[in-house]
Amino acid sequence: MEMTKEILIEYCELRQEAADLRLRIERDQRRLSEMQEKGYVVSDTVKGTRKDGTIGHIKITGFPEPAYEDTKAMLKKRIAKLEIIESDLLAAVNKVDDYIAAIPKSKLRMIFRFYYLDDLTWTQVAIKMNERFPGKRIKYTEDSCRKQHDRYLEKVK
Repeated sequence: MEMTKEILIEYCELRQEAADLRLRIERDQRRLSEMQEKGYVVSDTVKGTRKDGTIGHIKITGFPEPAYEDTKAMLKKRIAKLEIIESDLLAAVNKVDDYIAAIPKSKLRMIFRFYYLDDLTWTQVAIKMNERFPGKRIKYTEDSCRKQHDRYLEKVK
């Protein structure tokens, strides 16, 4: 299997999609809980004949069963989709790990691991690299880590 930077891009996109789906699932779960706990009631006013036989406005209230069931169905679909994405994400992590393992220089492998697998920012990557190599004369910076990363990807095109 050819190792390309597309593997890294796909991994990052899958990770973001999974995070987005988790937020949506949490929001749907909150909505369902609120409906259940608060005895969520909807009401509407219609014109018609009242119980006493007079004609006028009547207030109708009730539990929004269709909205509740729709939200429940959507939640179920999203959870199923998240399981699929997390399975794909696990496969992608393995590909990314193989890609990083194929990088010839140890320091570059560490930069890639911190950035992709540990999901650190470039500033955090620089801090980690400086912790690992405290005796380095010229300290790692956000820009130096990012540039080493970018140069490597350009080189392997």
